[in-house]
Amino acid sequence: MRRTDREVKDAEGILQILESCKVCRIGMMDGEKIYMVPVNFGYVYEDGKLVLYFHGAREGKKLELIQKNPAVGIEMDGAHELVTGKTACQYSYHYASLIGNGRAEIVTEPAEKQKALALIMKCQTGKDFAELEADPKLVQAVAVIRAEVEEFTCKCHGAV
Repeated sequence: MRRTDREVKDAEGILQILESCKVCRIGMMDGEKIYMVPVNFGYVYEDGKLVLYFHGAREGKKLELIQKNPAVGIEMDGAHELVTGKTACQYSYHYASLIGNGRAEIVTEPAEKQKALALIMKCQTGKDFAELEADPKLVQAVAVIRAEVEEFTCKCHGAV
């Protein structure tokens, strides 16, 4: 990281960045190319370990690529704000971001899928949804991807 003065390493700062972001871009290998797609996410961050959860259709390109090669790259950013200046060179931009890589897998165990969907909904809405426990059809209707983020860096310019 070139701007180490903007690096965020403390758990509280990392959690603030995760909370400020609502979309994660997940990149997967597609032969010689990278396939990248924006997805909503939920997460667990404990003891410096980050696990991300994504949901989507039960079939499609994301799932096919993860089955072929579980290596993924992730990027998320939030807390966006333009900082104005009197001249072009005085303009800047506030943001918070997380960039990393890891390994993804498709979650098949119903209890983990239910937990993951609850985490995604909590992250996106701030609310708990009891119907995920009461109606197993909701869990069966989607695929869930779990990405263990093996290494990541966080960066912040401005307030989160």
